[in-house]
Amino acid sequence: MKLSVAIPESSLSDESLKIDKTRKISVLARACAIFKIDTVYVYQEGNKKKDPGLLIMILKYLETPQFLRRRLFPKMNDLKFAGVLQPLRIPSHVTPVNPKKIKTGDIREGIVVSSKGKKFVDVGINQLVQYYGKTPAGKRVTVRFKEGYPRLSVKDIEKNEVPTYWGYSVKERANLFSVLSEWKGNIIITSRKGKTVSGEQLSKYTKSDDHTLVVFGSPKRGVHEIIGGRMNKVQNAKSLNFFPNQATETVRLEEALLGTLAIINANN
Repeated sequence: MKLSVAIPESSLSDESLKIDKTRKISVLARACAIFKIDTVYVYQEGNKKKDPGLLIMILKYLETPQFLRRRLFPKMNDLKFAGVLQPLRIPSHVTPVNPKKIKTGDIREGIVVSSKGKKFVDVGINQLVQYYGKTPAGKRVTVRFKEGYPRLSVKDIEKNEVPTYWGYSVKERANLFSVLSEWKGNIIITSRKGKTVSGEQLSKYTKSDDHTLVVFGSPKRGVHEIIGGRMNKVQNAKSLNFFPNQATETVRLEEALLGTLAIINANN
């Protein structure tokens, strides 16, 4: 089973300080990594943008291996409190190693660089490897070593070719309805208005060969309120209540994300 999530750009509106917003994004990113989320869709809830730049920037920053961050993310105010972020520690975040330890078949993230008219890829092994792919200089790439040390030759591969979890992608959308209308798989809408979740219901929407989108509302409005009258146009969607006996007035997004994904994970 493959899972993606949709979260609102207003996710950070219940935090006033940038350091607290940064910490919250860190929790969201960790939850997505723990439960192997494929894509995080960040949708605008209204006409006025709030914190999408910060949310998207830090989600991408955390998913990027540490040794690539300095090249891909210049110094900026949005990363002022990057020191409070918790590392994801996913398989793609391997630490730089001695080139002699590279074996045929090893997979690494890298960045394409140009030198003296030729292209190379920096994969964090303290040695540039010549690159013959089509990715332009300055861009991130996933490569597999065709030959290990000492020849060190690589080829491009897609993320879905990696046999283990390799991180999430982040995509921004103008509104939630655009996310739902373009989705081809099953959709789980998290809502207090939904039916109480059960293993039987989940099994119908999270089969092993399915790609399921799990949708979360905003701090002030649920998914049904955000979509409004267009809800009946959403195909293959099931509205489920993952917190049927909650004692709190609301469930914060970071709590909902962890709780919902844990329940889905336990039933698969």
